[in-house]
Amino acid sequence: MAKTTGAVWAIDIGNNSLKALQMSLAGDTVEVIGFDNIQHGKILSGGGVDETERAELIAMSLRQFVQNNDLGKDEVAVSVPSQNSFARFVKLPPVEKKRIPEIVKFEAAQQIPFDISEVQWDWQMMSEPGSSEVRVGIFAIKSEVVSSELDHFSGENVRVSCVQMAPMALYNYILHDRPELFASDDQATVILNIGAENTDLVVCTKSSVWQRCVPMGGNSFTKAVAETFKLNFEKAEKLKRTAPMSKYARQILQAMKPVFADMGSEIQRSLGFYSNSNPNTKVSRIVAFGGGTKMRGLLKYLQQTLQLPIERPDSFKRLGLSSNVSAAKFHDSVSDFGIVYGLGLQALGQARIESNLLPRRIARSMAWVSKAKFFNIAAGMLLGVSVLSLGRTLFDKANYENKQAIRQKIDRVISSAQEAENRVENERSKSADYEAIIEREFKSFEYRDTLPLLHNTILSVLPNGKNTSDHAELFKAFNAGDVKSILNIPRKARKQIFVTSMSVCYVDNIEQSQLGSSGSAAMRGGAVQSKSGGRPSERRGSGRSRGSSGMTAVMERMYGSGRGSASGPTELAAGFVVSISGYTPYEAIGELMDPVGVGDDRTKWGVVTRLMHLDDFFDGNSPFELYKKTEVEHFRLQTGEVSLDEGIPEGIGIAEIKKIGPGGIVDRSILVDPLTKETISKVPEIDEDGRERVDRSGNVIYQVNDHWFMLNMKFIWKRGPEET
Repeated sequence: MAKTTGAVWAIDIGNNSLKALQMSLAGDTVEVIGFDNIQHGKILSGGGVDETERAELIAMSLRQFVQNNDLGKDEVAVSVPSQNSFARFVKLPPVEKKRIPEIVKFEAAQQIPFDISEVQWDWQMMSEPGSSEVRVGIFAIKSEVVSSELDHFSGENVRVSCVQMAPMALYNYILHDRPELFASDDQATVILNIGAENTDLVVCTKSSVWQRCVPMGGNSFTKAVAETFKLNFEKAEKLKRTAPMSKYARQILQAMKPVFADMGSEIQRSLGFYSNSNPNTKVSRIVAFGGGTKMRGLLKYLQQTLQLPIERPDSFKRLGLSSNVSAAKFHDSVSDFGIVYGLGLQALGQARIESNLLPRRIARSMAWVSKAKFFNIAAGMLLGVSVLSLGRTLFDKANYENKQAIRQKIDRVISSAQEAENRVENERSKSADYEAIIEREFKSFEYRDTLPLLHNTILSVLPNGKNTSDHAELFKAFNAGDVKSILNIPRKARKQIFVTSMSVCYVDNIEQSQLGSSGSAAMRGGAVQSKSGGRPSERRGSGRSRGSSGMTAVMERMYGSGRGSASGPTELAAGFVVSISGYTPYEAIGELMDPVGVGDDRTKWGVVTRLMHLDDFFDGNSPFELYKKTEVEHFRLQTGEVSLDEGIPEGIGIAEIKKIGPGGIVDRSILVDPLTKETISKVPEIDEDGRERVDRSGNVIYQVNDHWFMLNMKFIWKRGPEET
């Protein structure tokens, strides 16, 4: 294959994954500038995977590869498996050089064990320059194998320029990367590429290569495990991969032992056949590639059986890495990249074997496409010159004939420009008036951040990891949705508050406004309804703000309508009426909300205590101040037990029918925590017979769980708008 000056992609589609290397020449050094290793959704040769699903899995991996990488105009070289392939090196009789192709065609028809019309084949000279011996390599593979492989790429619009057999790609790799192993033809190095379904055995010397496909691979071990333990293929594969950490490691190894023996025997038989056919060549070592080499103990077993040193490369000797390539990730996949390394070398013109098994019709069409662009460029240039010449002639003629009209048009344009300039000057004189209007319109947005700030202020004093530091782990687990860690803490000991409703309303006169003017929360099973007319929240466990339109009223009153308070002007400041409702699992709700006698000990403060010390949370600069907490008409806190039989705020828990009592023998409508599914409503205690427990007076004994609260209060807006 001709040497290319740009980057190339080498792609190998195996049974487990798609491997790809993007390579280029940096001077005399071959360099990796990109790579990818995409695992298929399933093992292609696994149990239950038919041809249709296999094609879909390959298409998905190729599609992901194309999405991950910009192929651009890079040449693409792909491999085909060694099954149904053929490689033979023959000596030709002394003939004229021009007759060599004719003799090779005759030899190919004699040597290839398939009908010559059913294969894709190629050849190349293997003799050293100046040698009197004419030696050629003939390479062939069945057309259906090549067509099947190319169909995958054409389906994703990937244009392939080179097709090579996997064993020849491995031969190209070893000769380039490990030249020290090939001092003479008397020494041979074996490459074992242990795949999922087959193992390629490639015997490499300085001037020849011999290949054999052993029909055993990683799947052979998986099937042995599946048969022994009566598992399907996927579960057996997982058990095989985790065998070293499994408590059944010995039994798994025992199940795979016959496969170890069979593989060692097959490889030994193949090497014996090669040695008998080539008595002057000695096999000195084995280099192992492929996913099967990751199986624990396999290489050690083969080394003991074959009595040959076996190495599994963890890096490539003569392959550079670009600075934008992760060396750590690349070296993790070195054992999978032997084939694509050899393919890339061939695409860059650096390989020993350059045969290309791409179908000739495709190769010819690519050649014509590459030449057609030059014809198109020449035709385009000629057409462009002709059009420009004609255009210039027509332009000059029109310019000469229409010169008067152009001058008139220019005069009209100049006149229009002068009029436009006068209008611009006139508008500039009005700019001060426009700026005043704009400033007045934007004035209404001055306080747009106030309501969110009030919301955040109120929420910041609730129990959280900072305010309730002794429960920091609880809040961390709750934020992460870690139900298990939450349940490790008894529910009644959790210092948490769940806000189910929050309403805020702006008022001009904080003193004369009534609690609940913002719209109090609706009650489940009770008589209290929303005074703002709003529908109760359908989402439990989340806070909502109602009465937000009060801020719009502030803006309109200050900057437009001049509307004042319904109660008339007053010297007292404006502010907000706030209603909050919710529930808590903490047993001592009074201690959590408004403890007494805590003084300056911040660790004992409750929600209300923090509301009274807002400046402590804002470095003495809070824009809000709790108004007259000690007077009932300005501050009111109501609490009670969460019960379906009594009025409670809306939005608490999720209503379910659940079995209660010993062994869960009684169905009961209850409220449960949306996250932990714990019972939060008050329920009767049930005895072993499914009856409600009663005390001596005949009253039902209840188990009290969570408590609800409704907090109505007022806040002075210390930086609010002044009366105008």
